[in-house]
Amino acid sequence: MSRVESITKPLAMTGTTTPEARVATLEAQLKEAIVEIAELRARDALKTQFLANISHDLRTPLTAVITHGEILRDGILGDLSPRQMESVRGIINGGRQLLNQVGEILTYARGAANQLTIVPTRFGIREVLDQISTLNAPLVKKKRLTLVIDAEPDLPPVMADREKIAHVLANLLGNAIEFTPTGGRVWVRASRASLEKSEQIASVLVEVGDTGVGIAAEHHDLIFREFAQVDATPSRPHHGTGLGLTIARKLVELHGGRIWVESELGSGSRFYFMVPFEQTD
Repeated sequence: MSRVESITKPLAMTGTTTPEARVATLEAQLKEAIVEIAELRARDALKTQFLANISHDLRTPLTAVITHGEILRDGILGDLSPRQMESVRGIINGGRQLLNQVGEILTYARGAANQLTIVPTRFGIREVLDQISTLNAPLVKKKRLTLVIDAEPDLPPVMADREKIAHVLANLLGNAIEFTPTGGRVWVRASRASLEKSEQIASVLVEVGDTGVGIAAEHHDLIFREFAQVDATPSRPHHGTGLGLTIARKLVELHGGRIWVESELGSGSRFYFMVPFEQTD
């Protein structure tokens, strides 16, 4: 039993001790608990700093591996045989995947240390939708999916950090593509959000949906938790750090927005988030 847990442990022989003695014992236990909580917070801060440092240090050699692989792929050092070219492409793709995962860990560590900041600019959300769609086009084609991008006409510009909103969209769309079987459908829609009484800022609502495997209701909260995996077995078909949706939620909340999911197992998923737009008279 830890010192924190000992606070709630009933005092022995309460019937034979005075009230003053019981109060003194509780005060001593409280002081011990405060010290232990401070130690745990310090350890957590060290863990976060370690994640940030190791992620930062890994990016340099990984980038070098990818760069040298691209030099070989492009024939700068001479022609490669088809089998050699296939191997080099595997190195590049694996390096990029690992680099993305390291980037997620670094972003998570910065968020945990409250080092993430947003730099709002004025931009059209449709521009970002088209950008993310283009980046994912090869994978969409490979899986023979139907991708639909739909933005409401005359949407006002949003006031947000463009890079971070693009990060959120890339994560949600990437998940939708990954968890949708071949021949399925994926869509992204952007529209004005109808203001509720609890909301004071006009926002753009973005929906990323798919006809994939879906998520059971009991896992809706789990998927936004750090390092969480609905399928945590080593043989699971989909791999990752388990930080993508945690980071997405953090970035959306930094903008004063919110993110949520509507899904049923076997019926696809629909992720929603809102970002404020610039209001004019």
